Amino acid sequence: MLSKAVVKYIKSLQVKKYRNQHQAFVVEGAKSVLELLRADFQLEYLFVTEDFYAAHARQLDQGFPFEIVTEAELVRAGSYASNNAALAVARMRQLPPLAVQPEELVLALDDIRDPGNMGTIIRIADWYGIRTVVCSEACADFYNPKVIAATMGSFTRVNVYFKDLANWLQQLGPDYSIYGASLAGENIHTMPLEPRGIVVMGNEANGIRPEVAQQVNRLLKIPAYGQAESLNVATATAIIIDNFRRSA
Repeated sequence: MLSKAVVKYIKSLQVKKYRNQHQAFVVEGAKSVLELLRADFQLEYLFVTEDFYAAHARQLDQGFPFEIVTEAELVRAGSYASNNAALAVARMRQLPPLAVQPEELVLALDDIRDPGNMGTIIRIADWYGIRTVVCSEACADFYNPKVIAATMGSFTRVNVYFKDLANWLQQLGPDYSIYGASLAGENIHTMPLEPRGIVVMGNEANGIRPEVAQQVNRLLKIPAYGQAESLNVATATAIIIDNFRRSA
């Protein structure tokens, strides 16, 4: 049974201040929790339903301390409207120092504030084999429960760093190709691209900030063939990265 103190602790981790204070975050749902168990995160708590245990007993019995609780208890403690599977509290992972090579394909996110977009972009990075995402400090928190949920487990495989983005890009040097998504850019369908460089995606409403745009070597755009005013930033990210991977 989940105690009031544990429920209060889990609820507190929905707030960035307390996530940072405790260096811990919440993972909910079958898919995300299973991905967490396969990764190298340290667990503080793991709560599962009887049905989830029955389906994954072999994995859970490999040394993970867990407690069987009811679906109602998971809903009471977590942020999901329904959860018939699992909830975990994990410690934040300490990342190695940020170091990217000119031949890598890396995503840079400038002021992406919507947690759903942020999480989906991390999932897209994982799909296309991008292991490093560099975010401006105003981006949505990586450990926000909505970000974690939207990644569908990809948070375990993609390293996400928060930096002064303009300053970091400025320090990269001449060997790095830095691309920026912009309506004023070149048609991506006619550009010769290699699967390497830094691809900068800007804010959902305002695009790339001027101080970041100054560090971009080349602007690119997705041409519109219809009447839609704009594309969701996560959708645009997928289209752009797919074009970079086509030449791989």
